[in-house]
Amino acid sequence: MRLPLFPTTTIGSFPQTPDVRKARVKYRKGELSEEEYKRFIQSKIREAIELQEELGLDVFVHGEFERSDMVEYFAELLDGIATTSHGWVISYGSRVYRPPIIYGDVSRPKPMTVEWITYAQSLTDKPVKGMLTGPVTILNWSYAREDIPRSEIAYQIALAILDEVLDLERNGIKIIQIDEPAFREAVPIKKEEWDDYFNWAIKAFRLSNSKVKPETQIHTHMCYSDFNEIIEQIYEMDFDVISIEASRSKGEIIEAFEKFGKWDRQIGVGVYDIHSPAIPSKEEMRAVMERVMKVLPKELLWVNPDCGLKTRKWEEVIPALKNMVEMAKELRKEYGNS
Repeated sequence: MRLPLFPTTTIGSFPQTPDVRKARVKYRKGELSEEEYKRFIQSKIREAIELQEELGLDVFVHGEFERSDMVEYFAELLDGIATTSHGWVISYGSRVYRPPIIYGDVSRPKPMTVEWITYAQSLTDKPVKGMLTGPVTILNWSYAREDIPRSEIAYQIALAILDEVLDLERNGIKIIQIDEPAFREAVPIKKEEWDDYFNWAIKAFRLSNSKVKPETQIHTHMCYSDFNEIIEQIYEMDFDVISIEASRSKGEIIEAFEKFGKWDRQIGVGVYDIHSPAIPSKEEMRAVMERVMKVLPKELLWVNPDCGLKTRKWEEVIPALKNMVEMAKELRKEYGNS
């Protein structure tokens, strides 16, 4: 894809501003027609693409304005899964979400993201990532049926995601991100159960993108995770790029990859903490990158925030991303473009 050294991107979501949330509520109440809602979401995607062009990012996202939640959105579109209107549970801090209920065999009746992603791609020559939630995370953040093994449910979800991946690929999307933030948190407490869990969890992720062309780049994202004990299993997932948190730990999390010894995949380094309203300076983000470059070759490194920007405000996001892009460009000048 002829990307520069230290390619810049974001994790996927952009701010869910009050007008986005209001439009979604009106659409669900029937106060906005499907066509009106579609035009509204397209206008938000267009604004996001224009902003990313202006900021100078290298790989774009469509912003996920159509999604209430990264699991609920897919649950609403998959057969075999029910969603609730008021089944709220705590996610983290004061954040809440509504866990879906997996009650039957899971399948995908029709494309779920293709329309939005291909619309975004039509607006730019830069690559736009297809954004999907992985099977382990959808399963772990839902109430699952208990009459069949969790592994079987994960494989069903993986096959549904695979259908979407292949549709995105057929429509010219060259980078597809399959997020698995729950991959680490779903690891059983008892170590004697680890082998069984990783056996099916790794297979489910690989199944979700098992038929893509070699030139299609598969990304994943894992949020805040302790990788030291499971780095071998993460490597077995067989992605091309993994994005991780590195800002809170000031890059120390990269020690897991250093100890692994044979790491040859690309890593998106989360250079600033999106859970804080603080706007990071170029110097703060550069310090994270320099720590990581002590361990991994610069050719393996991407630059991005540490998580999605859904909960932030535009007045925080824009200057933070501006600093991030400028910092990456300074690194390219210093370490040589490629």
